[in-house]
Amino acid sequence: MADLSTTKMSSKGQVVIPDAIRKRLGLEPGDEFVVVASQGAIILKAIEPPSMNQFEELMADARRQARRAGLKRSDIAAAVTEARKGR
Repeated sequence: MADLSTTKMSSKGQVVIPDAIRKRLGLEPGDEFVVVASQGAIILKAIEPPSMNQFEELMADARRQARRAGLKRSDIAAAVTEARKGR
């Protein structure tokens, strides 16, 4: 069930997320959000970092894909060096 509430935007563009919603979602100061604007609606989606297990699975998958693509560590190091030149 969705919570329904109203809030106002401050002169600095800040919006308060009502207390009941913050508590229900377990939101804490410093939490980060993706903000999407579409067809007159604004959507805030809390960014949840992956757990260590999820991160390790993501890294293992990335390594498998790199191997299938024939990439070597030296290829990655060269790509990072090239990308840093653009800074």
